[in-house]
Amino acid sequence: MTVDALDKYTVVELTAGVAGAYATKLFADAGADVTVVEPVDGSVLRRTTRAGRLAEDAPDAPLWRWLAAGKRSTVGDLSDPAIRQLVRAAHVVVADLPVGPLEEAGLLPGPSNVVVTISPYGRGLLEDAPGNDFTAQAISGSIGGRGRPDEEPLYAAGRLSELAAGVFAAPAALAAAQHLRRTGVGAHIDVSCAEAVLIATNLYQDLMYRMIGFVPPGPGRMIMFPGIEATADGWVGLNTNSAQKLEDLIALVGRADLLGDTDVRSDPVRKAESERSIKSWLLEHTTAEVLGLATELRIPVAPIGNGKMLPGLDHFVERGVFVEEPYSLTAPRPPYAIDGRRPRARHAAPTREERTPPGLPQDTARRSGPGELTAGDLPLAGLKVLDATAWWAGPASTQLLAALGADVVHVESIQVIDGMRPAAALPFASLDEWWERSCFFLSINTNKRGITLDLGSERGRELFLGLVAWADVMVENYTPRVMDNWDLGWERLKGINPRLVMCRMPAFGLDGPWRDRVGFAQTMEQLSGLSWVTGFRDGPPVMPNGPCDPLGGMHAAFAMLTTLEQRDTTGVGCMIEAPLVESALNLAAEEVLEFSAFGRIGERLGNRSRERAPQGVYRCVGDEQWIAVSVEDEQWPALVNLLGTPEWTQDPALSTVAGRFDAHDLLDRHLADWFGAHGRDDAVNRLLAAGVAAAPVVDNRDVVSHPVFEARGFAEWCDHPVTGRLPVAALPYRWSGIDRWIRFPAPTLGQHNHEVLSSILGLDEEEIEGLEEAGVIGTRPAGL
Repeated sequence: MTVDALDKYTVVELTAGVAGAYATKLFADAGADVTVVEPVDGSVLRRTTRAGRLAEDAPDAPLWRWLAAGKRSTVGDLSDPAIRQLVRAAHVVVADLPVGPLEEAGLLPGPSNVVVTISPYGRGLLEDAPGNDFTAQAISGSIGGRGRPDEEPLYAAGRLSELAAGVFAAPAALAAAQHLRRTGVGAHIDVSCAEAVLIATNLYQDLMYRMIGFVPPGPGRMIMFPGIEATADGWVGLNTNSAQKLEDLIALVGRADLLGDTDVRSDPVRKAESERSIKSWLLEHTTAEVLGLATELRIPVAPIGNGKMLPGLDHFVERGVFVEEPYSLTAPRPPYAIDGRRPRARHAAPTREERTPPGLPQDTARRSGPGELTAGDLPLAGLKVLDATAWWAGPASTQLLAALGADVVHVESIQVIDGMRPAAALPFASLDEWWERSCFFLSINTNKRGITLDLGSERGRELFLGLVAWADVMVENYTPRVMDNWDLGWERLKGINPRLVMCRMPAFGLDGPWRDRVGFAQTMEQLSGLSWVTGFRDGPPVMPNGPCDPLGGMHAAFAMLTTLEQRDTTGVGCMIEAPLVESALNLAAEEVLEFSAFGRIGERLGNRSRERAPQGVYRCVGDEQWIAVSVEDEQWPALVNLLGTPEWTQDPALSTVAGRFDAHDLLDRHLADWFGAHGRDDAVNRLLAAGVAAAPVVDNRDVVSHPVFEARGFAEWCDHPVTGRLPVAALPYRWSGIDRWIRFPAPTLGQHNHEVLSSILGLDEEEIEGLEEAGVIGTRPAGL
């Protein structure tokens, strides 16, 4: 059985890029009627591969076959009355066109449907500027935060900003469409790829430095250690987000003598010695040996995946993660299941011969409108969410729901606080209430109420079940054994609340050989293929630094909204399985797709690309002043003209992307000379004026104060009872009728114990005081 919960929704896709196509893929997989509007010569995605554009007469590209499966296709543009009628009749329109043509066609602001526009920088200072994934990553601080300080900043390969924008756009579009069907109120959602990738890879550094009150000198980029490390026969991925995991690894390599009463990371001498010992030990062991030994100690560990080896891993084979139909090649299945049923594309992607006239969708039912969204009527107002998540992926999913109006109650315990609290608190270890100063926790738990419950106690579990009875949705992201050990599995919870939607977000799924393994975002980057293609040509794979957690959260949020649609139709609750690893495999799908189609393994190209050339980061006048330049084929003459038409540009071979890629060393030498004589901002302005995609490589120490993000109000100021007034990043879109996303800051530990226990569960003050005395609830971590 498949998922068809969204079969009441009609979607029109007016896009040429991956972002919009991926957002609408999620709709199509869940049953929506999606129509792609293509130009006469076909979507550019039909010819898009990592190795460059396919010939016009070549079979459709594997990426198109995956993204367009389950969709219909028609030919036209907004000048065609039939296309305009199709667009107006749809519930959701997803477009990466310039906003001007949409306005001229009368399709914005979209008061009677949902219009999602996706662009490199969103509406604002750079809305008309040329840009792409490379320049969006540059301006977001993503490139500036990655790489060795003694080398040039490094791009994360894999269309990351486009995928991030698409994954963020999908649940927002669905929430808006559900609101449209209930109320007749439409919306324009303006998505910025730069802001989406900023959240995914570079969200917290700026906030942390502001909280410390000190911005460190020198470049803000780094390579995480331990991360991807050399072994006796290859590479292995490790992750020690928590102090305990690092101590376990140090003990594993035989250096327990370095452990003590204080965190190893707080002592430069012990820290340096532990790093040397870990690297040396790894070089003496094979990858398989490291995987086995680390897994036994529950240290997050992974092989470094690529498109060739991933489909054959035993866990994925046993769980059936990779499928062939209807794509006619190997591809990852959609990353969630509802009561064991998987969404899937109903048919293969339409060929050019299978494109049809732009007929109206079958179901255009909606409430009478239009209307305007007001602050008291957010799209998810009235939705009740019980949030038993920790770290990043789970909290990110519920943060989106909270921002859109849901009442989210975040559950921790004083015995085990959310792991995101200590994750960035080391600089504040000497301060009282240090656990309230984590830039991570403060950024991804806004708009939530926070309580503590000891789920290891019978009374704590009783109170938790009371909240289950209250909730529409309950979300958790522990390893599967945790909820089972507490007797809080699905069978028990649905007995308490038959209409409940339970979303489980284990790292590797609820079954399979890796079921009980620990996994974080870095683990998924290492395993999925995202790391394999990031890095310099002769260097090691490099982690993108974070995207799998927030984007896993957005996949889960989409799954929750889809399941609520089904629940509201049937009246019966459901259990969602949304493994973090399957979300990551979808983000990195192109690696498996291309190996399946062409037999080639992804390559590391540093900052270069076979789709655009020249592409790179170049040093300008001044310290750490880098510019990112990414030249689309049609932009090459403009760049040549700007450079003054030097003789070296006149080689006929440079007229094609392939020719320029082959001559990249030569181009880089000349471009380095030119940019080295110019100021960065002046060079950026001159390139943009000429129509060439360029952006400053923004340092992650001050990214949210960049004028592009300030003008869009990306960071919103919050008054927190412990940290004071701080700017906190919100969501990567502007939404008509919503002026502000953050209504109140992330909760302090147990801040809303009295409020939630009394208003929802009806406890009186005497009962609440008794719970505090027994340690079932509290406001300080136990033992402090």
